[in-house]
Formats: sequence, structure tokens, C-alpha cells
Amino acid sequence: MAEINTVNHPPNRLERQLDRLVDVPAFARTWYQGVVLRRAVPFTGTAGLDFLQMSRGRVEIGLKNEKKVQNHIGGIHASAMNLLAETATGMVVGMNVRDDCIPLAKELKMVFKKRATGAMRAVAVLTPAQQALMQASDRGEVTVDVTVTDEAGVEPVECEFTWAWTPSGPRNS
Repeated sequence: MAEINTVNHPPNRLERQLDRLVDVPAFARTWYQGVVLRRAVPFTGTAGLDFLQMSRGRVEIGLKNEKKVQNHIGGIHASAMNLLAETATGMVVGMNVRDDCIPLAKELKMVFKKRATGAMRAVAVLTPAQQALMQASDRGEVTVDVTVTDEAGVEPVECEFTWAWTPSGPRNS
């Protein structure tokens, strides 16, 4: 899973699950990857998100403009756009969080700028410094850059997602 602009660390639980797909024939790999990821976040399957690229530094997810995610004017619904961006940011965090921690969405901001047309894509990116921070501490937070574009290449929404991570073991009050 190594790529440019990533921090070298042992594979976490999500990476290990995705690495097992190497043995799956290439024609079926994308489908199986979707199955693995929908187990982690079942609602992504309901909406029909397509996991296009998954790495420690970058996650890209697509969403077709289908009836099940449309609004009253035939575009992708605002809630589906939110799911797209939230899932991309959550997955890039998920590719970096240590196994002894759990990622949690903390804050989101979404500003609607233009009407979206057609299918959409979200690309979320973590910097090497953010990746290193997630490996070095058992709790913290990062604001994840995410760009959402429509089929015409327009950015109809501007998004900002803050994710936190905390130890996944029992809480001591």
C-alpha cells in the first residue's frame, strides 16, 4: 500500500482486510472491495457508493446520479453529497488510525455553492504530518481536506470534516 506522501507504518486492520484482496481475480476485486468496506459502514451500500481508490494518503469515492439518491430536481441529494464526502474522509482516516483506536466524526461544514450535475466524486487527502500524528498518539483530531466535484468538474459544495480518534478499549470514568 506504499505511495508517495505517506507515512510508513505497519498496516492497520482496514489495510489488512483490503490487502487480502490481492488474491481475488482482478475483474472481481472492486466488487469484493466494496463488500469489505460496506461491512465497515453498511449505509454506503444503501446509497451505492463506489470505492475508486483507497490508500493511506488519498481516498476517492464516486456516486452515480441514480433515483435512490436524487433530490426533487433530479440531482444528487444534499444528504447523499454529505455521505459521499464524509465516507471519503472517514475512509482515509480509517486507513491511518491505529488498531487500538476508533475514528469518530466530530464536526462537518458543508456550503452549497452551485447546482450539481450528474455523478459526483469526493477525494479526501491526509498529509504525511496528519498520518504521523495519528500513529504517534492514542487520541487527537484532524481536519481532512476533501474536494467534491460533479460530472462537469464543478465543485458544487465546499466541505470540511474534522475527525477525532480515541482509544477503542473500555472507558475509565
